[in-house]
Amino acid sequence: MAEVSLKVLIAGRVYPLTIKEEEESKVLLVAKLINEKLKEFEQNYSVRDKQDLLAMCALNLLTSQHNNPEKAPELENELISQLDLFVSNYLQKESNAI
Repeated sequence: MAEVSLKVLIAGRVYPLTIKEEEESKVLLVAKLINEKLKEFEQNYSVRDKQDLLAMCALNLLTSQHNNPEKAPELENELISQLDLFVSNYLQKESNAI
């Protein structure tokens, strides 16, 4: 299985990833869904804090996934991984700033 290097932009941050070639389209789709939901929540609820937006996004997307069990569980796992990475990096940055 070939691996590809990919840079994914989520909530204004670039995340360099090395993934299996066959997962590239899924990762790009998940990143697009996250960014669309973040923008939607930011506009509709006037929330600016990225951590709050990501929490709202995770809740919304995973609730949708749970309500549509025919969707592949791999998408859910990838979303969780991406959100975990983003939140971990955000929290590390915040703790370093203190």
